[in-house]
Amino acid sequence: MVLSRTFCENECALISLFILHLLIFIKLLHNLDMLNVINVFTDGGARGNPGPSAIGVYIADEKNKQVAGFGKTIGIATNNVAEYRAVIEALDWIIENKKSLAENARINFFLDSKLVCSQIIGLFKVKNVSLKDLLLDVRDREGQICLPTYYKHIPREQNTKADEFVNNALDSQEASL
Repeated sequence: MVLSRTFCENECALISLFILHLLIFIKLLHNLDMLNVINVFTDGGARGNPGPSAIGVYIADEKNKQVAGFGKTIGIATNNVAEYRAVIEALDWIIENKKSLAENARINFFLDSKLVCSQIIGLFKVKNVSLKDLLLDVRDREGQICLPTYYKHIPREQNTKADEFVNNALDSQEASL
C-alpha cells in the first residue's frame, strides 16, 4: 500500500508540474503577439508661431515595423504647444491600445524638440503656464499607462515620418480652405 501511495503522489506531482509548464507555455505564446517595445516618434508644427498647427505620431515595434501613424490639425497654436500635444496624442493611443502591449513593455519616445523633451525629463523648468498644464496632462497619461516610459531628443533628420504626418495634416487643411 505504501508503494502505490508514493506512486500516486509522484504521479500527481508530475501532472501538476506538467500543467504548470503548459500554463507558462500558453502565456509565452500569448506574449509573442504582444508588443514588448514600442518606439514612438512625435512631432508638432505650426505655420507661423502661433499659427495653424498639427501633430504627427509614428509608432513602430522593436523591429521598426510600423504599428501606427497619424497626423491631425489642432487649430491655432505655438510650435511648443503642438510638440506637447503630439506626445499627449501618442500617450492616448497607447492607453487605447494597452491590451496589445506586454505586461513589461517599454515605451521609448523620440522628439526633435529639445525644449519639450528636456522639460518632460525634468532637465529644464517649465515657465509657461500653458506648457505646465500640458506637462501635467503628460504625467496624468503616463500614470494611466503604468509602464516604463523614456524620452530622448533626436535630430530632426531622424524624425521624418512623424514630420511627414504633421505636414500632410497641415497641407490637407490648407487644401480644404
